[in-house]
Amino acid sequence: MSPDTPPRLFDRNLVSRHRDRAARTLADYNFLVRRAFDDICDRVESVTRDFERAAVLGGGPGLLDELAARPAGSKTGWVVQSDLAPAVAARLDRPALALDEECLPFAEDSLDLVIAPWGLHWTNDLPGVLVQINRTLRPDGFFAASLLGGGTLGELRQCLMTAESELTGGVAARVSPYAGTFDMAALLQRAGFAMPVADIDRVTVRYDNAFALMADLRGMGETTALADRPRNPASRTLFVRTAELYAQRFSDPDGRIRATFEIVHAAGWAPHPDQPRPKRPGSATHRLADALGVPERSLGEKAGR
Repeated sequence: MSPDTPPRLFDRNLVSRHRDRAARTLADYNFLVRRAFDDICDRVESVTRDFERAAVLGGGPGLLDELAARPAGSKTGWVVQSDLAPAVAARLDRPALALDEECLPFAEDSLDLVIAPWGLHWTNDLPGVLVQINRTLRPDGFFAASLLGGGTLGELRQCLMTAESELTGGVAARVSPYAGTFDMAALLQRAGFAMPVADIDRVTVRYDNAFALMADLRGMGETTALADRPRNPASRTLFVRTAELYAQRFSDPDGRIRATFEIVHAAGWAPHPDQPRPKRPGSATHRLADALGVPERSLGEKAGR
């Protein structure tokens, strides 16, 4: 692998197979996707312009119906949706594509809006994907995305590691290292986006037990797809012990357990000459002290002197 090649953290073919397996009932498990998509629609609706051509990357079925029912739908014209998994793409409203977000097929300057409500946390080269999206957008085009962050499933990760250490004396990677340990706004800026913003939505979901949580993850198509995952299936004993530890450490008084999902939201604009630009340092024409009505003090001067 050359120094410029990003590390292969995820098996993208396995991600696709997981989503294919979940395709038939995916809409029954997409409560996190819908929450993330609702936030993205809010952002689109806050923009005072329309978008002639748009793409929705990932998220699964039902999102375009939701978009059409919102004010954001009246701001968008032609929309194409895609998914990494062919079986999921086959269930999307037309037009729809099965595509890999790491190799986008859209022409340069061909879209006014790109929405990525789910799935970018499974990319091996997120900076490269953001660069591609920026190139796809026309000047002053808008991009908004949601992806699972690094705090996601911290409880499950902790209990799995403890259980495996107890049973085998070692620990294997079994929960994916979700994105979000970096500054998404800085990544957007690095990819060439103007006016980047990012924030985090932390969601606590309660389950009867750890097995119910794991069933939900399968239904979402969000089970681990690490490239360096153990090739031997984990034993039932490991999962039973994990469930016991989970109940001991992360249960509420009623016995139900808590699972944390961290949704990272990010947005930015393809550069355009008419966009607002920050003033260069030293170009201010008014003093902040005058605006606040307080005495001006030099750097290092203590208050009260």
